[in-house]
Amino acid sequence: MLLNALLLALRSIKRNLLRSFLTILGIVIGVSAVITMVTLGKGATQAVQNQISSLGTNLLMVRTGQRMGPGGGGGAPSFKEADAEAIVAQIGGVAAAAPEGRTSVTVVANGRNWSTSVTGSTNAWFDTGNWKLASGRKFEDSEVQAGSAVCVIGETVRRELYGATRGLGEQLRIKQFSCDVVGVLASKGQAAMGGDQDDTVLVPLHTLQRRVTGNQRVGTLLVSMEDGTDSTRLKASLRQLLRERRKLAEGDDDNFNILDTQQLAETLSGTTQVMTTLLGAVAAVSLLVGGIGIMNIMLVSVTERTREIGLRLAIGALEREVLLQFLIEAVVLAALGGVVGIVVATGASIVLAGVMKVPYVFDPAINVLSFVFSAAIGVLFGYFPAKRAAKLDPIEALRHE
Repeated sequence: MLLNALLLALRSIKRNLLRSFLTILGIVIGVSAVITMVTLGKGATQAVQNQISSLGTNLLMVRTGQRMGPGGGGGAPSFKEADAEAIVAQIGGVAAAAPEGRTSVTVVANGRNWSTSVTGSTNAWFDTGNWKLASGRKFEDSEVQAGSAVCVIGETVRRELYGATRGLGEQLRIKQFSCDVVGVLASKGQAAMGGDQDDTVLVPLHTLQRRVTGNQRVGTLLVSMEDGTDSTRLKASLRQLLRERRKLAEGDDDNFNILDTQQLAETLSGTTQVMTTLLGAVAAVSLLVGGIGIMNIMLVSVTERTREIGLRLAIGALEREVLLQFLIEAVVLAALGGVVGIVVATGASIVLAGVMKVPYVFDPAINVLSFVFSAAIGVLFGYFPAKRAAKLDPIEALRHE
């Protein structure tokens, strides 16, 4: 009986192909919209997580002032290079700690100039930020201690100043002195906040202090935690140590702030997931519109085939058989729309992910859920027309013109 009802449903759909196509169009649009929105949302979430993880593994960023952002320093005293050494020596679970000073300058090489940021730090900077070298070497200990005129450049600086050449071993002028390019950083791309991570020049901290800024200020401490370390405990220990070193009384507020990049990743990921859910819910409304379209067409189909229904009932067909025939027809239409919608969504997601420059993340759960939901729409909106067809009086149906 079920197979016979399915064959009758497919025959009816085939007999009115254009109408069937227009009927499922709403389901196709709804399913494809839901899957595309959720897939792109997951891709955006993954992109945010990747960008933040590129800042460093289990990274804590300690800055002066009570809050992050421009003007957050509020006149608070800067850190010292010894603070980073004390963190590594006195706090368990710290993989590396690097003092960081930073300023914006215009650098010159090969007759070209480029505005960039110059960072002063130690070799621990490479470890805290997960930086790799594309070519060249890190600083030697003697160069770090003496504040030698050496530098490591990012890929953007290399491209803008040296073009197709490697840049390694070339001279780079920073303000009033020239330094030797001893290394080129491997590219990281865009940062989570939109900045270019490759647009940087790294010099030894003493070089920055003596030859560029002319002061001993260290605005940031980068602290990388070992895998498996309890970040809450470590941050409490870090806060206590810095309060002692900065001679803050028990009632004084912290004149520094600690940013956990893992918490930042979770916060931003949570925001994109909420937006993904919202967009998916809005797109799901079109599925309901598609269901209403199916119900409308099925009602028209019942009216058109009244004599056929009456004839079937007159020769012995049961009400449940007529009900099943029209219900299966509605479910087949909705399920077909779901399949076509999944195919359309897959293509659209791949294309749009490339345009938006986010990874394409295939989610089997949302694809299966969308298909099941589209089939459920067929059952929900197809039941009333099917019930109406099954309740027709055979004699009245045969008289219908």
